[in-house]
Amino acid sequence: MNTLGLQLPDQYGFVLAAATSTFFVNSLHAFRTMKFRKASGVQYPEAYASTEQAAKNQNAYRFNCAQRAHHNFTENHTSFLGALLIAGLRYPVPAAALGAGWSICRVIYLIGYTSSAGPRGRLTIDARLCFRSGALGANLSDLLLKLVAAYTSAMFILGN
Repeated sequence: MNTLGLQLPDQYGFVLAAATSTFFVNSLHAFRTMKFRKASGVQYPEAYASTEQAAKNQNAYRFNCAQRAHHNFTENHTSFLGALLIAGLRYPVPAAALGAGWSICRVIYLIGYTSSAGPRGRLTIDARLCFRSGALGANLSDLLLKLVAAYTSAMFILGN
């Protein structure tokens, strides 16, 4: 049996901080979803308001948007964390920066998606605030992290 000794870079704490920030983003999603669930009157165990409810009740519509944004977050969270932790083994500061950017963009995405603009809001929040595309920023950060993680993995395989 072989044992693996893994030495973490000095700046790996930044990677862990970026990873930890995502737990709070998840909590923000949960709180926002609960707020709209309560306002909409949609009872557990219903995951979404019906199409009819959402058409008649703006709060039910926004609950559906909050629920969908939360699901989208959880769909992407696991692979993002894996890429962040792997990329950070070789490039901790850039990985942490991309991780922080992903978290910030996910919050922008959530606020925009649950705004009165609905799903269109995930692309821009408010032009007056110059927020542009939480979805694009999160996806770009995620893609770059995955590419760095793939490169890091290849370098470990090659012994570099």
